Amino acid sequence: MKEEFIFKPRARLLLQLGNQLIRNENIALLELIKNSYDADASRVKVVMKNVDDPEKGVIVIEDNGCGMTAEIIKNVWMEPGSDYKEKLVKENRKTPKFGRLPLGEKGIGRFAVHKLGNLIELTTRSENNPEIYLTIDWTVFEKSRYLEEVPVKIIEKKEAKYFTNNTGTKITIKKLKNIWARGMVRDIYRSLNSFSSPFDTPESFRIEFEIDKKDWIEGLLSWEEIKDYALFRFKCELEGGYIKKFRYEFTPWPTMTKLEGRMINDNDKYIRNKLRMVDSKHEDIDLNKYRIGPVRFEGFIFDRESRILSIGVQDKKGLKEYLNQNGGIRVYRDGIRVYDYGELGNDWLGLDIRRVNIPAKRVSNNIIIAAVYLERDKSTDLVEKTNREGFIENNALRELERALIYCLEQVEGLRYEDKDKIRTVYGLKSKKEPVVSGIRELRKIVDKRIKEDSIKKEIDRYLGRVEKEYEEMKEILLKSAGAGLTLSVVIHEIDKIIAELKKVVEHEKVSDRIIGLIHHLSNLVEGYSIIIKKSETKRWDLKSLIDQAVFDMEYRFRVHKIKVVKKYEKYPGKSNINCARNLVINSLINIMDNSIWWLEYWYKEKKTQLKKIYLNISENIPGYISVVIADNGPGLTLPSEEVIKPFVSAKPDGMGLGLHIANEIMKAHKGMLLFPDADEFEIPEEFRKGAIVVLAFKKEREK
Repeated sequence: MKEEFIFKPRARLLLQLGNQLIRNENIALLELIKNSYDADASRVKVVMKNVDDPEKGVIVIEDNGCGMTAEIIKNVWMEPGSDYKEKLVKENRKTPKFGRLPLGEKGIGRFAVHKLGNLIELTTRSENNPEIYLTIDWTVFEKSRYLEEVPVKIIEKKEAKYFTNNTGTKITIKKLKNIWARGMVRDIYRSLNSFSSPFDTPESFRIEFEIDKKDWIEGLLSWEEIKDYALFRFKCELEGGYIKKFRYEFTPWPTMTKLEGRMINDNDKYIRNKLRMVDSKHEDIDLNKYRIGPVRFEGFIFDRESRILSIGVQDKKGLKEYLNQNGGIRVYRDGIRVYDYGELGNDWLGLDIRRVNIPAKRVSNNIIIAAVYLERDKSTDLVEKTNREGFIENNALRELERALIYCLEQVEGLRYEDKDKIRTVYGLKSKKEPVVSGIRELRKIVDKRIKEDSIKKEIDRYLGRVEKEYEEMKEILLKSAGAGLTLSVVIHEIDKIIAELKKVVEHEKVSDRIIGLIHHLSNLVEGYSIIIKKSETKRWDLKSLIDQAVFDMEYRFRVHKIKVVKKYEKYPGKSNINCARNLVINSLINIMDNSIWWLEYWYKEKKTQLKKIYLNISENIPGYISVVIADNGPGLTLPSEEVIKPFVSAKPDGMGLGLHIANEIMKAHKGMLLFPDADEFEIPEEFRKGAIVVLAFKKEREK
């Protein structure tokens, strides 16, 4: 027997599409903004009211685009997976007013409204057509069995009540799905601020943002204010296998009176215009192998070092916050962003990984704001993923990535020279890392003095081999050194307590005192054994880890007369993280050990000064829970990028390994070791001039 059946989609399928295809509220709102762009709008306005109360909260997205007819709503907007826009792209049919190709192609963008709220009101009007009004209550879809059982009423108004003299679409979202916090709104503001290209924003598309809680977006800088702080700028135009145009500028701030700027272009003899790989194992780069089209790559590079910023930047916190959120390399097609390149966590060109081995020369995502420009009709081999999170990872994308890295390497070389000038002129140069710095200087000389490419390649290959073997050897030694450092601390502490025990036995007859010291010694050995033993990664309470580290250091605090301010004990939320317990405790001990040394050194002649260390837990960095360690000592005496290098130390006899090991431990946990300014966290006044170190751990997702 044969029977024919048809699929019967459940009503809740639309809810699942909204939840699973649209990652978060940020992406959802941007999908609706894209719809306004596709509708040929010159302006879209986003209004948020009472968003911290889901019952009273309202989000409005209104544009002045071409609007929709009843036919479009029925057959396109209400048809999941519609190929309407995909056909427009294939047929190269551009919008009549601004000549745009649609950003949306998959027919899923309208489900973004469900991600934001349960009740939707839509008002729209197209030219020479009546105003259309409809409402959707998504909670009905949860109660109904099949889609066909959930009718949506569309009302055609004889007289327009909203769009009386113009066209456009207004979407009002009520019964919000989530409580919006200040941090979420600030993220949205930054995303909207960066939606259009900061370098070549089309005048035909502008985003306005309003919220009733004005203080939530206070202090957020615009791109116009930020870009003046960039010391280095570049612009490259690529086509086929060549750099057609190249421009690099070093522009010191007006306060940098001791320095002069410079400009390098594609006529300079040191600029290699052919996209040629130094490594002979790889083919030369040629964008013409795929339909990528011409590429423009331009950007601004910043210097985050606090002592540099203090020369010319007043709002250091604002600048760093903007760079933390907006730093990276974005991609634009026809002037509008392709997500989520350049978003936090998407290191699509591997900048942060490249920077690990050569931190002084390479750029990372949090010091660069750059854009890659493509032409939509000429870059068809770069295909967007269905979930709106970048291009499909094919050979065309890999070829584009190689070309961009090639250009960036030339910019990095020029920037390194100018960065070195700044630190030399203003006395900020630090102790060089052995071997690696020598190899870099030798490479620089070879690049300038030797003209023959074949000889350059030969020398570079041998230098690369030496550098690689040195790094491998160093890695092995550092792992051993980490264990050695920890063991030396253990021996040091036990030795001191045993010495005190001897004195007690010799001079005191109070048995309780002896018992107390022995008990402390037992606990201390047990605590340090945690550090030495192998520890698996699992869920730990951050408060308890800080408690253990403080206990392990208790005797040293007492000997050096250091008061520990335990603000972390009052942290109100959950402080669970996934980590290897011993490694985190080891990092905390290393940092506090540095504070002890510098406090003792700094206040040696100031015996009346109370030495203090401040410990707190913070959520200032979105998506992270952080331990803040500060002291009231002299502060960092080397640039932050230098103190994490192995064997670099400002201490007279320092090994320069403690912070390097702590940094490696944080990277292994997908976290960050930071050296922020006092304004970036809630730091009491007495600690604001001292050293501030932050261990930032990724927050656990709520289950």
